[in-house]
Amino acid sequence: MTESGIVYLVGSGPGDPDLLTLKAHRLLQRCDALVHDALVPMELLELVPEDCAVHAVGKRRGHHSVPQPSTNALLLELAQTHRCVVRLKGGDPFLFGRGGEEAAYLAKRGVTVEVVPGVTSGIAAPAYVGIPVTHRRAGSSVTFVTGHEEIDKGRPGVDWQALAAASDGLVIYMGLHNLARICQELQAGGLAATTPAAIIQQGSVNGQKHLIATLEDLAEAAQDQGFSAPAIVVIGEVVEHRVPACAPLPAPVTMPQPIPRVALTPTS
Repeated sequence: MTESGIVYLVGSGPGDPDLLTLKAHRLLQRCDALVHDALVPMELLELVPEDCAVHAVGKRRGHHSVPQPSTNALLLELAQTHRCVVRLKGGDPFLFGRGGEEAAYLAKRGVTVEVVPGVTSGIAAPAYVGIPVTHRRAGSSVTFVTGHEEIDKGRPGVDWQALAAASDGLVIYMGLHNLARICQELQAGGLAATTPAAIIQQGSVNGQKHLIATLEDLAEAAQDQGFSAPAIVVIGEVVEHRVPACAPLPAPVTMPQPIPRVALTPTS
């Protein structure tokens, strides 16, 4: 086998190209293979060289997805035939991005792998409507949690009732599908029905919209107003400290179609 290249697990941020890190920008401009998720704007994909081998492996609810073992196998295959492989992920690779799984898979097989952190949507999306995820007048803790419990049915579900009493604020990724149950469980755990809450859809890019409501009204309001993924949910008193004047304008970008173009047979 020829000497393996390097696989970089790169965070692309929440979507606004201006939030891409300098290191990520440099790697995109020189990579000879790119494996990207669905929630990555075309403006970032256009940074790669013309002869770069590009593969889409996005996972989106309601669309066919490339299984994770096939993505792992693709990265291994590309590392054996390319010098610089960028695995481009929305947000940060190590926050609900399965970057840790991919890193462990490659390292175990002797492939050099390096993580390049990115701006996570759990912080950026609220910021783009002026919501700080922490505030010293709104408590001393914040919890980042996934609301999409079907991602891995083999793991324990989120104990929402326990979280209601354990954290001053919640930032929920992929929470729209289960939002009604999440809100009910949080109230059952003691969180007041009047707790401020917000949803930010398509944070940081065109198509961004948001709503502010109480915990008890949040799910119904989201349904009535036609909110859909991708979206971030923020629950807690921090929502009351929103400063709309500081919110950046969403970036005018084009998102790629979430249709995977590879389907390899997983290797052991």
